[in-house]
Amino acid sequence: MKTNKMKKVLIALDYNPTAQKVAEIGFSMAKAMNAEVTLLHVISEMVYYSSTEYDPIMGFTGFREVGSIELNNLDTLKNASFNYLDKTRQHLGDSTAHTLVEEGDIAESILKAAKAIQADLIVIGSHSQKWLKNILMGSVTEKVLSLTTLPLFIIPTKKHE
Repeated sequence: MKTNKMKKVLIALDYNPTAQKVAEIGFSMAKAMNAEVTLLHVISEMVYYSSTEYDPIMGFTGFREVGSIELNNLDTLKNASFNYLDKTRQHLGDSTAHTLVEEGDIAESILKAAKAIQADLIVIGSHSQKWLKNILMGSVTEKVLSLTTLPLFIIPTKKHE
């Protein structure tokens, strides 16, 4: 039986602090397969970055040294997103991981990036939000799952109470 080798793994990271879990698990899996890693962050709605609940750019607690950013400037937000991915790469201890920032619809941008880098696998987190929110806004993970032909590794990030 011939198996396909996973050579390139795309890890999609959002603005949520749970992105650390997604990055760490996805990275460990990619390294176990000896695969190349690309970290992706998609900028879709500027309003997502105005949350006071957590640092929306750094996501990971302890990486707050970026300083304040101007949230109404897309170029500044892109630079901050690349900085976020660079900090993630440092956290993972792999200077060879690639970083990519896209803008637009999150699910479509993830699929576009996967195609562009010729990914063999997409790693994404699922926040398991409430059913009403999923009906009204849709789920990025569900949309990616329904549109992709690539294997998708979904990491549940919902906090258990």
